[in-house]
Amino acid sequence: MTPTPPAEQRTAGGLYAFGAYALWGFLPLYFVLLAPIGPFEIVAWRILLSLVFCAILIAVTRSWRRLVAILRQPRLVGLTVLAGLLIYVNWQVYLVGALTGHVIETSLGYFINPIVTVLLGVLLLRERLRIAQWVAISLAAAAVVVIVVGYGAFPWIALSLAFSFAFYGLVKKKIGPSVDAVSGLTLESLWLAPVAIVQLAVVAALGGLAFTSVGGGKLLLLACAGVATAVPLLMFASAARRASLTTLGIMQFVAPVLQFIIGVWLLGEQMTLGRWIGFAIVWVALVILTVDSVVAARAARRTRREASRVPDVPDLV
Repeated sequence: MTPTPPAEQRTAGGLYAFGAYALWGFLPLYFVLLAPIGPFEIVAWRILLSLVFCAILIAVTRSWRRLVAILRQPRLVGLTVLAGLLIYVNWQVYLVGALTGHVIETSLGYFINPIVTVLLGVLLLRERLRIAQWVAISLAAAAVVVIVVGYGAFPWIALSLAFSFAFYGLVKKKIGPSVDAVSGLTLESLWLAPVAIVQLAVVAALGGLAFTSVGGGKLLLLACAGVATAVPLLMFASAARRASLTTLGIMQFVAPVLQFIIGVWLLGEQMTLGRWIGFAIVWVALVILTVDSVVAARAARRTRREASRVPDVPDLV
């Protein structure tokens, strides 16, 4: 049985989780400030600068041996390649959404993500769902239908984000503790570096690289893209080692809530009646899913405590 971390560590884990999701929640503002640099150029720089930042971290912490050990295992290498491709899709779709006036839809994607994760557990891992989880999935599907009918457009940005990040989480679960956060991001960025270079070349050929014509302030912001990518990921990794899954599950709603607030009240994106109804249904589904997970976690802890109190009964034969 995995030992429960001390109360101080659990509190620190909750704070790390809140910090990670809060930073992810404010990312739309950061990327909007980078305009007129486009989403494809930003993603390319984000990949390359993340690689540089991670290389510096590895050099400072002298963790090259850990990286080499991972590279000697073909299975882990293949999984990090797959993880890199999935996070690339996620980053690219997210940037397109954030820089084309669809921040609200990006928030919908991360609201739906926990429900998609549960669905993948059923389809791919053959997990059995509780009734509340089935209700949450059904409500999420109904919400998508309401949004399509009410808004008149298929929420491809939201669903692409939800499914790409859910599959990314599934791959990371397969990798497990064999790859630490820094090594994982380093390898994912390394595999994507050729894609980033080609992407920059295409952008330069089609219309020129915007970073060459912006001021020093935007260049400084762009230079921080690697830090903005790596820091919340490392905070999340610290949280995952200390906080309970229930705490992480509740904290993950901080990011889409902030993105929704930014989209509606700071960027002035339109919320039609159909969207409000669709979002409301999703929020009801998330409340059901969260309450169910909290109740299930408490029941599991109670069962473990009772099992640990049962004394061994000697054989009578």
